[in-house]
Amino acid sequence: MNDSVSGIGARVLRREDFRFIKGRGKYVDDIVLPRQTYAAIVRSPYAHATVNGIDTAEAAGMPGVVRVLTAADFEAFGGLPCGWLVNSQNGDPMVEPKHPILAEGKVRHVGDPVAVVIANSRAEARDAADAVLVDYGELPANVDMRQAIASPASAVHDEAANNLCFDWALGDKAQIEAAMAGAAHVTTLEFSNNRVSPNAMEPRSAIGDYDTSNGDHTLYTTSQNPHVIRLLMGAFVLSIPEHKLRVYAPDVGGGFGSKIYHYAEEAIVTVAAKLIGRPVKWTSDRTEAFISDAHGRDHVTVAKLALDADGKFLALSTETLANMGAYLSTFAPCVPTYLHATLLAGQYKTPLIYANVKAVFTNTVPVDAYRGAGRPEATYLLERIIDKAAREMGLDQADIRRRNFIQPDEFPYQTPVALVYDTGNYEATLAAALSASDYAGFAGRKAEAKARGKLRGIGLSCYIEACGIAPSAVVGSLGARAGLYEAATIRVNPTGSISVLTGSHSHGQGHETTFAQVVADKLGQPIDNIDIVHGDTARIPFGMGTYGSRSLAVGGEAIVKAVDKIVAKGKKIAAHLMEASADDVVFEGGQFKVAGTDKEIDFGTVALTAYVPHNFPFDELEPGLEETAFYDPANFTYPAGSYVCEVEIDPETGVVEVCSLHASDDFGNVINPMIVEGQVHGGLVQGIGQALLEQAVYDETGQLLTASYNDYAMPRADDVPSFTVDHQITACTHNSLGVKGCGEAGAIGSPPAVINAIVDALGDYGIAHIDMPATPRKVWRAIQAAKA
Repeated sequence: MNDSVSGIGARVLRREDFRFIKGRGKYVDDIVLPRQTYAAIVRSPYAHATVNGIDTAEAAGMPGVVRVLTAADFEAFGGLPCGWLVNSQNGDPMVEPKHPILAEGKVRHVGDPVAVVIANSRAEARDAADAVLVDYGELPANVDMRQAIASPASAVHDEAANNLCFDWALGDKAQIEAAMAGAAHVTTLEFSNNRVSPNAMEPRSAIGDYDTSNGDHTLYTTSQNPHVIRLLMGAFVLSIPEHKLRVYAPDVGGGFGSKIYHYAEEAIVTVAAKLIGRPVKWTSDRTEAFISDAHGRDHVTVAKLALDADGKFLALSTETLANMGAYLSTFAPCVPTYLHATLLAGQYKTPLIYANVKAVFTNTVPVDAYRGAGRPEATYLLERIIDKAAREMGLDQADIRRRNFIQPDEFPYQTPVALVYDTGNYEATLAAALSASDYAGFAGRKAEAKARGKLRGIGLSCYIEACGIAPSAVVGSLGARAGLYEAATIRVNPTGSISVLTGSHSHGQGHETTFAQVVADKLGQPIDNIDIVHGDTARIPFGMGTYGSRSLAVGGEAIVKAVDKIVAKGKKIAAHLMEASADDVVFEGGQFKVAGTDKEIDFGTVALTAYVPHNFPFDELEPGLEETAFYDPANFTYPAGSYVCEVEIDPETGVVEVCSLHASDDFGNVINPMIVEGQVHGGLVQGIGQALLEQAVYDETGQLLTASYNDYAMPRADDVPSFTVDHQITACTHNSLGVKGCGEAGAIGSPPAVINAIVDALGDYGIAHIDMPATPRKVWRAIQAAKA
């Protein structure tokens, strides 16, 4: 890193914020195409029912209605594909039922799309949608996972009579059982990881357009990875070649994972636009989002941790039920398996780990990756059971973690769950977090709180995550049905300005600033001369999108590789101009120089010469200065950190106040500290939201009881403290930027820190665990039960 004004390591203000703050961003719903129509979707009010008939006659005759579509209109098209195959431990492939665009004969969750009304205005479409009559035959719903596989009320899919999608395992169960039997102490913890709903500021939206002159489709959509949507919809839904489908994701107002996937609405508007010969727009409202956006988390787990008499970990065993919801969303199968079980080593040297995951179909909204995707669930499991073990053995929370840390001189470190960590210094982040939180002075604050009648607790969490998804060879061996490289093109224009075409899509992370900083630093050019282009498959040849903190570690490295090619060609051009050997030309600070001489040419001259090749040796050089690079990393990156949370509880009301939260992270090298701190702050708020407030709740019939902000509690400013954030740095060893990723860290590390603090505060009552969200009602009832 350097101290430059705009290069790597500088606190450059986000260039994109001017248009966002001024309200000049361009989102999908801002786009209005000539002759545009509007779609309203008729959704199932039942969690599980047969569709015995649909009467569209009245709706079709209402004012402004252009057409009403049902499943029959989509028979020629494929269903929504799942992008990841998981095999059961007996070798059988997962049960993979068809995910139709519109329900075919049966609905499987409240919100399942049944019909589509297209009209000249949004209001006319919605009015007519209310007039579509659907004859349902209600069936028993499966909501509770245990009941759904042990004594099914009915089958969500005929292919899975017991509602089991797969029964997957990692590790040697017999070895684990032997280790448990011989351990000095075994801690057991049964808990749930609560289902949460994504809440991006911008709801999902999509516009389909069809050009009858050439047969080209265009889809405008709120997506985190437009190229993957082009691949999935072109190859599996529409069965058309890539060049006949353009996917454009303009400004996108947040994703958090929920906009990774290919949704039915994207296929609906694309198909409908061709059927009616006019553009079709659909935009979700908030309640519709709650019942159609993929949810996150939703695990029920029994975990056991075996320890020796000194508190050293011997073995970890986990048995998890993971809710898939009604259908397999794009990446759903990999979340509770390869993105979860492979992180169960955490920061620790646990010799034996066994994980069993049973994935269950239920009559609920499909579940997929949500900020962190499997890693928050793994960290929560590990950090909660370590905390419980420490209390049972009378060990300090920090001390038990230190006794088991992987040490800095032990990297690269092969975990027992497949991953090889390349670098880290876990004691450094823990020490920084303990110092910032005044861990040593907690006893005094607890006593002071007790004098005021309050309960005060402190909790730790030491997380690790696997980012930079991923090496294609590795994810392919684990079931991924696509490569996970990234691509970038650097186009140096004749005037020396630079266009960066990247497959990484920005939906709020600040790529337009961060990527420009990298290129400015590498080429020694002013940041204002650099334009970042993303989100449009018509302009960017390839890409795999943004999720799992892969933007810099994979997308940024692809940009660096392309920059390297630009420099290499620039050296040849400069050598020609200076009548020197290209081997003698070096590139420093934006100047091409002949080593050992005073000869030099600036970057702009080389750029102009590339496009004005009046005296080019065409047998050695071709005109132009544009290069493309694909980058497929050798390994994941492994950000890690330690969080310390302090809470105060009012025992009379059960209200929990988060008094402080200190985050010490190791993200490797940091390109823009200000943007990284913003990412951490956002993640911390989401983590606190899951720990204290948020939960998607279904009743026994499968009705979502939290389908509005009246019932679903998002964290507000007064629910969180002012955070303190710092960075310890061990640079990633296998990308040239040395970066690891920061997008999910706050949401991964904070939930166990908050719950550990709450349990610490409730320790005098003998309360050993409380499930998320720790609402005032739940905390108060736990206290009353302990008193009884």
